[in-house]
Amino acid sequence: METHDDKTFEEVSFAEKLTRATEYNNCLFKKCDLSNSDFMKCKFIDCIFDNCNLSMMKWSRSTLSNVVFKQCKILGVNFSLCEDFLFSVRFESSILDYSSFMNKKMLKTYFIKSSLKEVTFSQANIAGAVFDQSDLSGTVFSQTDLSSVNFSTALNYTLDPELNNINKAIFSADGLPGLLSKYNIKIV
Repeated sequence: METHDDKTFEEVSFAEKLTRATEYNNCLFKKCDLSNSDFMKCKFIDCIFDNCNLSMMKWSRSTLSNVVFKQCKILGVNFSLCEDFLFSVRFESSILDYSSFMNKKMLKTYFIKSSLKEVTFSQANIAGAVFDQSDLSGTVFSQTDLSSVNFSTALNYTLDPELNNINKAIFSADGLPGLLSKYNIKIV
């Protein structure tokens, strides 16, 4: 397995390339294009992606452990393909529209000032997650563990409390319409 330790990849294009069995430890990816790439059986440990395009990227059986995405474009990425073991990510000011976290266990994950339009969290465990000033328009929560999730500053979410575990979740009064939408009632 090829290994990269403490490296910075700046303005590098991995677009539409296949990378296999490569390990990245404490690496910084800055302004890189990873769109339509496939990282198969790779490991990203303690890495940061800053201002990168990861749209339609595939993480086929790759490990993401303590990986931070800042100001990244991450459209249509299926994070469900990542290895479950040690899966730990954080998103800041990123666009994750049309991505999927189906069946992922990602406790206490932070989504800060990010767009998560039409993202799927079906059957995921995101207990303790924080959606801070993030747009959840059309995001799907179905049989999702949302216990202790902080939605207090989240925007545009709709979820069914009967189909999800919302024990000890935090909501603002402004978010009540998103919890009651299935009842077709007016809140004034």
